[in-house]
Amino acid sequence: MAEAVFRAPKRKRKVYEHYESPFPIPFGQDHIPKKEFQVYHAEMMDNNVIVRNAEAIEQLYGKGYFGKGILSRSRPNFTISDPKLVAKWKDMRTSMPIITSKKYQRSVEWAAELLCRQGQEESAVHSILQDYTKPLEHSCFQRNKETHLQGELNSEVDPNLEGPVGREKLSVMNGDSGESDEVENLSNQSAYPQEGSRQDAVTANGSDGLMVEGAAPLPHVPCGHHDDLILQRGSQPEDSRRTGLLSARESRSAHEYVLVEEVVSDVSTGKDAPSEERLICRRNPYRIFEYLQLSLEEAFFLVYALGCLSIYYEEEPLTILKLWKAFTAVQPSFRTTYMAYHYFRSKGWVPKVGLKYGTDLLLYRKGPAFYHASYSVIIELIDDRFEGSLRRPFSWKSLAALSRVSVNVSKELMLCYLIKPSTMTDQEMESPECMKRIKVQEVILSRWVSSRERSDQDEL
Repeated sequence: MAEAVFRAPKRKRKVYEHYESPFPIPFGQDHIPKKEFQVYHAEMMDNNVIVRNAEAIEQLYGKGYFGKGILSRSRPNFTISDPKLVAKWKDMRTSMPIITSKKYQRSVEWAAELLCRQGQEESAVHSILQDYTKPLEHSCFQRNKETHLQGELNSEVDPNLEGPVGREKLSVMNGDSGESDEVENLSNQSAYPQEGSRQDAVTANGSDGLMVEGAAPLPHVPCGHHDDLILQRGSQPEDSRRTGLLSARESRSAHEYVLVEEVVSDVSTGKDAPSEERLICRRNPYRIFEYLQLSLEEAFFLVYALGCLSIYYEEEPLTILKLWKAFTAVQPSFRTTYMAYHYFRSKGWVPKVGLKYGTDLLLYRKGPAFYHASYSVIIELIDDRFEGSLRRPFSWKSLAALSRVSVNVSKELMLCYLIKPSTMTDQEMESPECMKRIKVQEVILSRWVSSRERSDQDEL
């Protein structure tokens, strides 16, 4: 058997990220008194491992590229903003999402449908949403008006108004003397527009400052300070979606404010007034959150190898042995795939699911953001006598087809054999400690092209 020739990973042409760390744990050079070892929280839900906390999502994906966003291709960076509208209104210089009126109305309809399923009457739902989605005055519009007014006044101001007395007169002309505190408060609350309150918006039958979650439609939760309503939605299957009513007292950032592009006309100028497009600030009644979804192999590696993740099921933490058995029950090939995942991660590769190319794993150097995948990996668990049934038996035809697919996407096909002792029992396989007795053999499969081989021989 010929020795395989190593081929350097192919770097991507455009890289938009910087490399932080291979793992979400502090290393020797990172041991600063302020930095503490963090254990992140995850949940097992519908046979998937989900991370909800925003800081944990940033750390787990940014340092090691673990998991993927449930609404994104890779990094969890989902936004409801319309890219075309963001480019169109780039002069606004705002970080708030900009969406179309049609998309906003769809969110209102979803919120109304959800409230109706919770037992609210149609008239009450209409009243609640009408109050919650009314236009709000945002400080970015206030600053734009002030800038425009300042420019007009400066163009008309007398040259004698250049001294301290002149500046004072100009301040009075701009209306700053009576509204300075109000404008300052608006600028300090640029991320949070003025909020309206409605005393009868939510039925009082819960506790203050509580986020309620459940698999079924939930009762309303009142807030003693603000009765603002937020319908929260994670992108999950219909039978496991979780809905919550979050009070404004818990966190003002819980509200999501959006800029809606609407066509309006100035009624004061007459019936034939021309219509124009404007951005109206409103609260989003149906907020969608993006979570980080970990594969079973990634989740177990973070728990078993790094110890920086704790997985809960029905609010109870799962031990390593329980996870090993639970993941095996969910995915019968888990033990085999995890052993290979653990092996390649330990060698510095970033393994990802290779389902797209018909394999078990794809191996990336540093991460998918920097390099294309170098290898497509097929995993097999065998004994040291190479006996027993294969997990994925190949014919020559299917193996040649898979090799051709890998070559066409600039990847090498690798067969990873996990060799266990013939004396190892099934009981020993019930614990991850069995990996200590497993040996790994890598075989790189390449196509032999007769015409190419003859030309190479002739050159020699």
